[in-house]
Amino acid sequence: MRVGEQSTDPIDQVLGEVPMPAPLTPEDVRLAVRAVVVHTAEEWPTGPLCRNDGASYPCRLHRWGRRVLETHGLNDRQIEALIRHGNPFVHVPFPFTATGPSSARPAATRTGTATAGYPTPAGRTGGLPARHQAARVVPPGVRPTAAGRPVTPPVTAPRWPRAS
Repeated sequence: MRVGEQSTDPIDQVLGEVPMPAPLTPEDVRLAVRAVVVHTAEEWPTGPLCRNDGASYPCRLHRWGRRVLETHGLNDRQIEALIRHGNPFVHVPFPFTATGPSSARPAATRTGTATAGYPTPAGRTGGLPARHQAARVVPPGVRPTAAGRPVTPPVTAPRWPRAS
């Protein structure tokens, strides 16, 4: 049976299709990835069956997950790659765009960022107040180097008895 065809499984005819969520949320996308990965095809002498519930492939949850991922913006090749990967917890970015950053929140409207994604320097409009680095406390007997990393003095005797 192909993905778009109507199922002849009796449970599918009684329950029908799983409804699509009206506004797609990140949780829906995570569940859809789990559904398509867990409910994959397994070859049997009678034909492909769902690996999870034994229904004729594709089962209700696999079809629902595939519809959600297609609505989310993934194509068939990307969905098949998710299935081949086999990890039901793979992260799919939300909102998904294959070519770059999301257009849902353009870079010009982000606060606190200038061009090229660098934060605006303090003191300029739109920047955060200046943050100063706290003074380092150097324990006694440790001399700091020029780079600011403390160096411990060489130990002349071991701190524990050797096992020789």
